[in-house]
Amino acid sequence: MKFIRNIFEKTEPFVKKGAKFHWLRSTHEGLFTLFFVQKNTSKSGAHIHDFIDLKRTMGIVVLALVPAILFGMYNTGFQHFKAIGELASTGFFEIFLFGLLKVFPVIVVSYVVGLGIEFVFAQIRGHDIQEGFLVSGILIPLVMPIETPLWMIAVATAFAVIIGKEVFGGTGMNIWNPALVARAFLFFAYPAQMSGESVWVSLKSTDVVVDGFSGATPMAQAAAGNINFSVSDAFFGFIPGSVGETSTLAILLGALILIVTGIGSWKIMMSTVAGGVVMGIILNIFAGAEGLSPEVASYFSMPFWHHLIIGGFAFGAIFMATDPVSGSQTEKGKWIYGFLIGILAVLIRVLNPAFPEGMMLAILIMNTFAPLIDHYTVQGNIKRRLKRASVS
Repeated sequence: MKFIRNIFEKTEPFVKKGAKFHWLRSTHEGLFTLFFVQKNTSKSGAHIHDFIDLKRTMGIVVLALVPAILFGMYNTGFQHFKAIGELASTGFFEIFLFGLLKVFPVIVVSYVVGLGIEFVFAQIRGHDIQEGFLVSGILIPLVMPIETPLWMIAVATAFAVIIGKEVFGGTGMNIWNPALVARAFLFFAYPAQMSGESVWVSLKSTDVVVDGFSGATPMAQAAAGNINFSVSDAFFGFIPGSVGETSTLAILLGALILIVTGIGSWKIMMSTVAGGVVMGIILNIFAGAEGLSPEVASYFSMPFWHHLIIGGFAFGAIFMATDPVSGSQTEKGKWIYGFLIGILAVLIRVLNPAFPEGMMLAILIMNTFAPLIDHYTVQGNIKRRLKRASVS
């Protein structure tokens, strides 16, 4: 690390104000803070100093995502070899290596495109480079079907960074979660690749899918009235789906890290789950209502807790809804915000068979209304305090 620091110290004079390459100052500072703590920290006693800064916050979130990333890589290979009928004869490392080689390029494309754009915007504005994309860059690959072409990942990432983030002022100013903006862009621009109806496993031209194998995700199965998945497989993650969303167990491990470190809001997590449970129970009650098609009635009657372990519900509740920038900020607002996400996610899933995954839209909708929730929460607190003050 001393060697790297020496490189930065020797090149620093060339990017200072008035130097030949002063226009590269933001890039130089951004790369420096990637490895080391910033030099311009305050020294006076009037400031509160804490080891948690944006870089370390993002680092903890990435650490929390590691279980989902690793299992997603394994499951990619698992679904592939299952599809071609060679799962029994394939070892663990071969399965994982196949998934690694499929997922890693997607991660590289996401980071190269996203960070490249952020570096350009920082240079144009003369601002420091923020570390916010460290998380968005890994979330984008995790919410995509593995067979999404790399050029689509690049276009979606560019759209998410420019339209979903930089036009609002950059890190800390965006009103929507950038990773979900990328997924929403692909869903509406290229619905065939994002519909959930296709086989989300990698097949070579010489491979033959064994008879009876269905690569449709549990969400697509449920929407078609053909619920055919094992609860244990859905919980542990041995099902088709987006890379990081299949394993509820891996996601819960990440949630534990976020809660223990205080980075993720447990109130939003719990209220989102509560909203999903309440909506699921309500739909169960009306499962026998007249006029429902067999497919919709089947989806209505699906046990409410199944919604928590299939699709992107768990991943969205833990890693997307808890985004501190686009989510609710007030303590009471977090309960309302999360609860409504859970309600909307299940409601959209079941009542709109053409759109079996509702978590994305639910979070984006509530991202939009989060400032309004916080506004009325604060105003309510002010009115109550004024009322108490006038009484006293």
